[in-house]
Amino acid sequence: MLTALTLTVSVAALALAAWCGFAASRDQPTKDWHFIGMAVVTLLALAQLVVGVVRLAQGDRADEGTAIFVAYLLGALLAVPAAGFMSLVERSRWGSATVAAGAVVLAVLEVRLHDIWWKG
Repeated sequence: MLTALTLTVSVAALALAAWCGFAASRDQPTKDWHFIGMAVVTLLALAQLVVGVVRLAQGDRADEGTAIFVAYLLGALLAVPAAGFMSLVERSRWGSATVAAGAVVLAVLEVRLHDIWWKG
């Protein structure tokens, strides 16, 4: 995997978490701008999934196994959209808090993806 892409996804996810966490602290639900941020983070996670699958197709192997690597890639792709969907259901400050939590989960998944792939 590309360390730069993993780092980019992690930083973007943490920025989204801070942004939505700030909105939650101000008693605000998720707004259209938050959903644009979620889309950007999700597109970065999708790019990471594509790069990961291409690397696997080229013959590279994850240190801890292909199945767990692909499962983490899929989980990383779905973490923020799932939180975004739940924030639509809960149109209060807790919707923003849910997105913030989902973005933190994505950042943690990125660290784990790096550990799974890295051949040290």
